[in-house]
Amino acid sequence: QLQLVASGGGLVQPGGSLRLSCAASGFRFDSYAIGWFRQAPGRKREGVSCIMPRADDTNYADSVKGRFTISRDKAKNTVFLQMNNLTPEDTAEYYCAAADAALFRLCVLQDREYDYWNQGTQVTVSS
Repeated sequence: QLQLVASGGGLVQPGGSLRLSCAASGFRFDSYAIGWFRQAPGRKREGVSCIMPRADDTNYADSVKGRFTISRDKAKNTVFLQMNNLTPEDTAEYYCAAADAALFRLCVLQDREYDYWNQGTQVTVSS
């Protein structure tokens, strides 16, 4: 059974950092692209970043470029999202999701392309 478990959320001050983790099990990790999405109250879910099985192939939303870094550890079946210089606008529930990598040359940030989702982890940026 395919399972994604996200962790690492919390409360941080503006300018601070957090690292989110998405641990995968029950499927061939190296066959799937992994994406991070977020949804703030009253707003639509938006794509943040994604990574292909080939870890050099990544994609970022303009709003997080230069601040967030996505990576994957194949040995641990885990994808990380390092978030630096956080602002209150980054406050949201963050979700990781998996999509068949054969669908893309480069992963996309449209949530409809992802079939498997986790329960989310809350990130709150506030002083």
